Amino acid sequence: MTTAEAYDRFANREVRGISPAYERLSRAVSRDDQLLALLDGLPPAKRQPNLLFGVVRWLGGPVEDPGAFHDFTVENWQAIEAEIRTRATQTNEAGRCAVLLPVLAALPQPLALLEVGASAGLCLYPDRYAYRYGEHRVGSGEPVLECAADGFAPPERVPEVVWRAGLDLNPLDVTDPDDVSWLDALIWPEHAHRRARLRAAAAVAAADPPLLVRGDLVDDLPALAARAPADATLVVFHTSVLYQVPAARREAFVRLVRGLPGHWVAIEAPEVLPHDGLPDPPGEGLFNVVARDGTPLAWARGHGQAMTWFG
Repeated sequence: MTTAEAYDRFANREVRGISPAYERLSRAVSRDDQLLALLDGLPPAKRQPNLLFGVVRWLGGPVEDPGAFHDFTVENWQAIEAEIRTRATQTNEAGRCAVLLPVLAALPQPLALLEVGASAGLCLYPDRYAYRYGEHRVGSGEPVLECAADGFAPPERVPEVVWRAGLDLNPLDVTDPDDVSWLDALIWPEHAHRRARLRAAAAVAAADPPLLVRGDLVDDLPALAARAPADATLVVFHTSVLYQVPAARREAFVRLVRGLPGHWVAIEAPEVLPHDGLPDPPGEGLFNVVARDGTPLAWARGHGQAMTWFG
């Protein structure tokens, strides 16, 4: 896929109807030969829209007007390129806990959670947040995570979590203002509700920091998993992470995680982590597949805002 095609696809599948600013910007970049030439000078994994747009926002650049974005990006490309090469898309969306919750609540309690690609670890606190599935509310914490639920009865209670740990090539610290500002820059421009959610979830994590380990999802996962308490159900999970992992490494991870004790919960796009016999997604745009131990269970929107159960 060319860089132009990737930006056009991002406009059509991921942000259409969800972020008008990024839809406009993605379409403009897909037709902008000068910006495409700059992007093509980067490693393939570094050309992705979320990373470029997040860096420009983090540097104070404009993302509402494509013309102003073009000018800022060309004029400041040296600084933008340096940040792109050192940073990664680490969207830490606590709202994804709303689509994890029905799976986690059905497992033998208590749980030991291990998140691969944890970023700052905000998805390691499904027991501390509250949830609203239509009229049904679960839990009493903050923030309250809204999710449109279809095809399943929401759980009655949050899971019991006795251990939580995260593995990431570059763990982020919610007590570091620079790290939090990067997480904020990765949130799409119009999504003020997600910014408020980020602040509330960061406060939860800062009050009881998780164990975050810098490491590789294959090389360092077994040692971290071995640190989980033996009297808890180990759950290794990840959400929208594997698209950043080369295919061969992704396959090695899947073989490894299938052999670990406990359970494996994946929330990934179907082209990234394929499953046989999937039903059609419930609408247009990007839907991830929620799977437990390799068995697909549900479709979910990228930020946890909707879930359609079919398993």
